Amino acid sequence: MPGKRWRRELYAFLEIAALCGLGVAQPLLDITGKAPDFFLFYGAGRGDVLTLVLLVTVVPPVALWGVGALAGLAGQALARGAPHQAWRARVGGAARTGTHALTLGALLVVLAVQVGKNLLPVRGLPLAFLAVLAGAGLTVAYLRWKVPAQLLRFASVGPLLFALLFVFASPASAVVLARESGGAGPGGRAADTHPPVVVLLLDEFPLVSLLGTDGRIDAAKYPNFARLAGASTWYRNATAASGWTPYAVPAMLSGEWPRKDNVAPHYTQHPDNLFTLTGGQYDLRVQESITQLCPPRLCPDRAQPAGGLPVLLKESATLLEQLVSPVDAKQNLEESYREPTQEEAGPPADPRFRFGALADNQPARFTNFLASLEKTASKPRLSFLHLLMPHTPWNYLASGTRYDAPEDLRYEAAGWERLGYERHLQQVQYTDKLIGQMLDTMRASGILDEALLVVTADHGVSFSPGAAGRGLDAQQKAAAEVLWVPLFVKEPRQAAGRVDDRNWEQVDLLPTIADLAGVTVPWQTDGISAAEQTRDSAEKAYHDTPSKPITVDGPANLAAVLRGPAARPALPAAPSRDLIGEAPPSGASEAGATVANASAFADVQPGSGTLPALVYGTVPKSVRNGTPLAVVVNGKVGAVVRASAADEAGRRFGALITDESLFRAGANEVTVLRLE
Repeated sequence: MPGKRWRRELYAFLEIAALCGLGVAQPLLDITGKAPDFFLFYGAGRGDVLTLVLLVTVVPPVALWGVGALAGLAGQALARGAPHQAWRARVGGAARTGTHALTLGALLVVLAVQVGKNLLPVRGLPLAFLAVLAGAGLTVAYLRWKVPAQLLRFASVGPLLFALLFVFASPASAVVLARESGGAGPGGRAADTHPPVVVLLLDEFPLVSLLGTDGRIDAAKYPNFARLAGASTWYRNATAASGWTPYAVPAMLSGEWPRKDNVAPHYTQHPDNLFTLTGGQYDLRVQESITQLCPPRLCPDRAQPAGGLPVLLKESATLLEQLVSPVDAKQNLEESYREPTQEEAGPPADPRFRFGALADNQPARFTNFLASLEKTASKPRLSFLHLLMPHTPWNYLASGTRYDAPEDLRYEAAGWERLGYERHLQQVQYTDKLIGQMLDTMRASGILDEALLVVTADHGVSFSPGAAGRGLDAQQKAAAEVLWVPLFVKEPRQAAGRVDDRNWEQVDLLPTIADLAGVTVPWQTDGISAAEQTRDSAEKAYHDTPSKPITVDGPANLAAVLRGPAARPALPAAPSRDLIGEAPPSGASEAGATVANASAFADVQPGSGTLPALVYGTVPKSVRNGTPLAVVVNGKVGAVVRASAADEAGRRFGALITDESLFRAGANEVTVLRLE
């Protein structure tokens, strides 16, 4: 009898394990396995990743099986007073069977939701209802027939299989099984010919965001980018290799086009790159973001972002919540990457350096980057930072003041492009201030004149209606926004700025840096050195998929870029901004809106570095689509927006308050008025 009971428990565990593998382990490991940048960004080592795999594959089935086993024991304990042992066993068995059936039913519902999201157009409550019906029906089939149970027991090998595929075959296996290959090795000339090298790589930054209608940098909004352009060569015709950072950055730092799909942006997959090339001649101070191209032997003291296993578990739980939800995910993995502030990250790597009052909103890795911009007595230094600015999520006003935002205000959705564009431009202005701090630091340390300085971005992003984002559809409809990126190269001892409109593709970055730094590249590159060569063709190559480049019309799109904001297809018309900073007009009336973050206005501290600058909530059906709404803060209009069409979250509005003077210390009043 005990042997039979243990066999039943083993079968129960295998059945639960099979469904946990299909509904939990497989989707989680599949998504994260295809995104090694997820682990690299959070500084996860081999032990962290393997622990996550173990927790994902083992803990859910063990926990759920344990609940059922305890339910059976509890049933027996409650029936202990019954006169017959058979009755006690029957009660305990019923409790065990019922709990097991409920567990399988719940897991089947979770699985049905995921299958339904892939096969059916319905979402929300209709999909949840269908998933419950499917789960109930399959549970009845399990209880009535033997075949479903037998199939589940055979499928219980799934979690082990999914774990092995993740560890040995997924792109993330490069992180788990990292072994350094030699690379091409350093090359170069005499050490005294190598200037200091400073590379600041920005992210998700269309060139058109910097420009006025005359094709020049808008110096009023971006004085430090204008200052940089006045002392460097501005390559206005520079384009991204890809719209996905794990492809774009390795192409820039290796000089080679993306050739393999699902390859980790890791030194094991790209052994020939800027860091392996210069490691012999330069003191490397490298801070990557979602790549790890500098091997440990050259970057043993790399500054990793705070994270590791705790953050992996938190982000995995969020991902699982999105997977099992009957509505579409609000955020993907890459959009969750946010630069921590200096206050969040703790003291910088160099404790002598202080950034002062901006510690609350200063991106921590940028602070450490500034600390590396100093003269060195022995080897020249190469300082590199990949900074996720002005990349989403947008949380900064132009001053550097931070604000919170809900994850589901997605700029790709129809009607939300303008708000996303406004938030992006504010973050570009904040990025401009960081550029100024970099230039000031380099001047103060005495390296600005002699250094080779490169400031660029990996790709752009579109805000055009119907083509927002940076996927293939956005590239095809708004190439001027997605491909063309800022690129400034200040050569050593360059005295004056100049504009160069030759065809530059971002695979040219490594050969050009190497040429200007006096380093010989010992491998064949697809890129060319702009210091020595000019491309024959004016066309552009763009790799949405590696090894399958798309040809893009270079001259036509460059002409569109140089029209500045006019290059972007018209966003929905913004209501008049003349009201901002003024008292609301007499004809305005209450809109009946609910401000979702109203509690944030109860105790505002303007000096803290954080403000409730993004106001969002819902409006009633009586407010028609397109109705102008004035968001009023302490009696003055802070923003004017239009009511958007309803989405899965209801009839909503969102407005960005960029005038920080409207806020006061303590309690603030916020209202939403309808403008007739």
